[in-house]
Amino acid sequence: MTATLVSSIWQGVIILFGGALLGMVYKGFDRKLAAQMQGRIGPPLRQPFYDVVKLMIKENVVPDHAVGWLYNLMPIAALVAAATLLFYIPLGGFAPLLGGYGDLILILYLLAVPSLAMMVGGFAAGSPYATVGAQREMVMLMAYEFPLAVTLVSIAWRASYLVPGQPVFSLSVLAAHPLWGAVGPLGVIGLVLLFGALFIVTPAELTKIPFDIPEAETEIAGGLLAEYSGRNLAMFYLADAVKMVVMASLIIALFFPYGLASIFGIGGGWGSLLDVMFYLVKVFVVIFAAVITVRVGFARLKIDQVTRLFWLPVTGAALLGLLLLALDGIV
Repeated sequence: MTATLVSSIWQGVIILFGGALLGMVYKGFDRKLAAQMQGRIGPPLRQPFYDVVKLMIKENVVPDHAVGWLYNLMPIAALVAAATLLFYIPLGGFAPLLGGYGDLILILYLLAVPSLAMMVGGFAAGSPYATVGAQREMVMLMAYEFPLAVTLVSIAWRASYLVPGQPVFSLSVLAAHPLWGAVGPLGVIGLVLLFGALFIVTPAELTKIPFDIPEAETEIAGGLLAEYSGRNLAMFYLADAVKMVVMASLIIALFFPYGLASIFGIGGGWGSLLDVMFYLVKVFVVIFAAVITVRVGFARLKIDQVTRLFWLPVTGAALLGLLLLALDGIV
């Protein structure tokens, strides 16, 4: 019992530090590659680490007009929620540490917590810029959460007919039974539509261009984060980095859970190492396609454009994907 507890604690520590480290590394690639694609030199890959260290040692300023305890609590809530998600997502082909204690529904709720924390922190700051940013975050959250929920529930619902008797809302089960080879042509089209919906939701979840409306430095001077500094801003920064890894891992677990070890017949430690390396490549590809390329290729949208985008075409695509999966099961 004691050995199992100690092992779980060590695994948890490795997952937390590993997830934060990966998030910072991918954040460095994000900034560097985006700059290169725009014809700029860009910062070094290690710049996110410099930023966090600098913020951690700087003074943590709390505005006189802020609700102090709420203002200081929200960065902690955002980071804790993002870090907790790492325990429910399959990473590198390994089963999640707390996979038996939560499922897709819990993940859906936890994904919303960092955004809610930023929103509440913006209101608590008492700044007009932060208030406008918080209002925008609230509207955007209501816009993209519905297609995200439809996508997750659709895949779990279809999997319930393919693996009866198993907890299909568990990401471990879904990753072990990918739907691509288990559905017909209609189901494949439905999965493509669901993947497209989740792909579009990803930069919105991460508040990246063209969905960086709540921050919008050129319009509202940083919006939600206008008043944050020091370790509070560092915690929001780390939460964003971890959430980037989480969103990429969620897409991989639902749509691309395949490993190379089984294909090449490699077992043991070398097989696990190969799958981990392949997982890191897949995470990079997802981030490059869904975050870096999108924010370089598009300008910031207006809030009414964002709501129309998610409530009409994106939600419509997700519902159509659900319908096609249902028809595929009937046919």
